[in-house]
Amino acid sequence: MKDGCGVVGVSIASQEKPAAPYIYYALYALQHRGQESAGIATFDGERAHIIKEMGLVSKVFNTKRLSKLPGPLGIGHVRYSTTGTSRIENSQPLLINYKGGVIAIAHNGNLVNSKELRADLEAEGRIFTTESDTEVIAYLLVKELLKSNLEGAIRSLMQRLVGSYSLTFLFDGMVAAIRDPLGIKPLCIGKIDGGHVVVSESAAIDVLGGTLIRDVRPGELVILRDGEFKSKQICRSKNAAHCFFEYTYFARPDSILDGKLVYDVRRRIGETLVDEHDKKADAICPVPDSGITFAIGYSIKSGLDYIEGLMKNRYVGRTFIMPGQEMREIAVRLKLNAIRSNIEGKRVALIDDSIVRGTTSKRIVDLIRSAGAKEVHVRIGTPPIIAPCYFGIDMVTRKELIAAHKSVEGVALALGVDSLGYISIDGLVKSIGIPAEDLCLACVTGEYPLEVPGEKCPLRRSASQNILK
Repeated sequence: MKDGCGVVGVSIASQEKPAAPYIYYALYALQHRGQESAGIATFDGERAHIIKEMGLVSKVFNTKRLSKLPGPLGIGHVRYSTTGTSRIENSQPLLINYKGGVIAIAHNGNLVNSKELRADLEAEGRIFTTESDTEVIAYLLVKELLKSNLEGAIRSLMQRLVGSYSLTFLFDGMVAAIRDPLGIKPLCIGKIDGGHVVVSESAAIDVLGGTLIRDVRPGELVILRDGEFKSKQICRSKNAAHCFFEYTYFARPDSILDGKLVYDVRRRIGETLVDEHDKKADAICPVPDSGITFAIGYSIKSGLDYIEGLMKNRYVGRTFIMPGQEMREIAVRLKLNAIRSNIEGKRVALIDDSIVRGTTSKRIVDLIRSAGAKEVHVRIGTPPIIAPCYFGIDMVTRKELIAAHKSVEGVALALGVDSLGYISIDGLVKSIGIPAEDLCLACVTGEYPLEVPGEKCPLRRSASQNILK
């Protein structure tokens, strides 16, 4: 699975100090959230400047290019496509010229109602140049800005949007940011040298040598101007719906999300796995890198040895699908290789974050078996994934989710393991430390926090019911 994106917004008090280098390093810290494209837009007091390309942050930007992005204000974006294909037209920030000036926008999330909104705008004569829902948001905002000030426009915008969104805008000499009313996607505010930053994860603030102030509250508008920030609560929901996958997989372990250090959450998940399942192993082996922190917690709680049974090649991107079984096996070993002496003759507890299709897990289990493991007992840090995500995770369809159609025993049989243990939903919630009613657990419960056509939504939350007057 892949997350949608990472966003950044920076405001520096000094007109002589450019925001672009800060944005560049923040995007570097968020590279795990998207590797398809990277972009930065800045404002120098008179005009906007933008550079964006396909590829990693280090490929897109260098000193010369950053020098072409003057101004103390700016926003940035790293992308993995969830709506719209992977091409330069869909990369961000998106720059829109309109009667009132220019606006740049960067988006992390996914709209459930983007097709309907796009159809309405096209009926009004709008012409779209991208496939992404970000352009839909941009046109809706522009439409409202022609009738109202920023706060009023944001209020009207949030009444229309259904889905997840953490957004940064570059507009009229300021950086603005909003988080959806349920807080599905993360966003936080930090103090940096001479200014402030809003960013998807707090680890980026650490990289900038800054100080985390707090998370942006669900439904809150934050405005950065002249190096300072102010905020306004636009809407308020009774409950949040923070994506639990941020805690188990997507976010960096050194990030703090909604008051919880991700590393501590993952360590507690490993401990909970010990409480919920029998200790049938001689040693603990994580699937790198996603299973490492879980495995540390599992090892500490169980007293079993932690070993590196698999070595990851961190310099391999996506491999081509090669013809023939032999070539496919080579491609797998190119990414992961077993350390035979650490595994041979042992009962191994293999720890990972999740099982989606099951194909990758099966290959890893086969790799452990071929290295001479006596037994393989798989422990997973998320409950069985039984439903797709509509809020910004690039997840397969329900038909392709192995746990949607098989029992735990059936999945274990398909993987060829001696035992399989998932963390329970209650155990996951307890480990995160946030009440279940404030988490989005849709992909493991099948019940969604927002209305999705054809899916269960017990609370029937609407986009506009919580807008404050």
